Amino acid sequence: MDNRKFLPYVVGIAAIAILALILANSTFLTINAGEAGVLFKKFGGGLEKDLIYDQGFHVVAPWNTMYVYNVKEQTAEEKMNVLDKNGLSIAVDVTVRFNPYKEKIGYVHERFGKDYIHILVIPEVRSAVRQVMGRYSAEEIYSTKRAEVETSIINEAESSLSSEKNNIQMNALLIREVVLPENIKNAIELKLSQEQESLAYQFKLDKEKKEAERKRIAAEGEARANEIINNSLTNNLLKMRGIEATSELANSPNAKVVVIGSGKDGLPLILGNN
Repeated sequence: MDNRKFLPYVVGIAAIAILALILANSTFLTINAGEAGVLFKKFGGGLEKDLIYDQGFHVVAPWNTMYVYNVKEQTAEEKMNVLDKNGLSIAVDVTVRFNPYKEKIGYVHERFGKDYIHILVIPEVRSAVRQVMGRYSAEEIYSTKRAEVETSIINEAESSLSSEKNNIQMNALLIREVVLPENIKNAIELKLSQEQESLAYQFKLDKEKKEAERKRIAAEGEARANEIINNSLTNNLLKMRGIEATSELANSPNAKVVVIGSGKDGLPLILGNN
């Protein structure tokens, strides 16, 4: 039996199988959670910037290309040297958190490509860090206004990154470390320590002043009360209170029976028992 006549069929079947395998690998793809895709049509108008492919299973013609982007929040770390407002060189280490706007990844891809983090995000952040820190002193960046510096950098970077042409959302920026020349660092720390001691001393003085004021007010109140009582204790009032007290004593079951006068204007005193 001549098997050579089946050779064309075998080759054809093998070719179809290889082509099917290639088409399967090229045509069917899955976009994972936190990702989005934008399609480039080689023979149909190029990049579909406004059509975003969401997570899930997709079928794509083998001659087209799907560019898949991570649209979750991402982080980038950067170390750089900057100058403060006095021209002092400072080494800073920052972390930036960001993500591309999902509905705008087509525009991000068209303008910057897959390496947009290094082409766009990091340079813009570096520029914002330098501009903002150039408005503050080393001491403010190092300690007293660190949060304010971070907020200013975020606002400045965001105004550029989130613009219509860039389409990147700036979520946060953290200054992880500020490295100053050792002598400057020591001087700042000494100054801060002295300021804290001064604040503690001032707090103690204020507390003592408030306590002295409290005692003065209490003493004045007590003196005023005594003055009012003394002014109200007339002879007639005292005689009336004495009569009332004697009357109550006389009516008591334990009241005394001996009465002794105490003078012209004096009050009686009752002694004895029932």
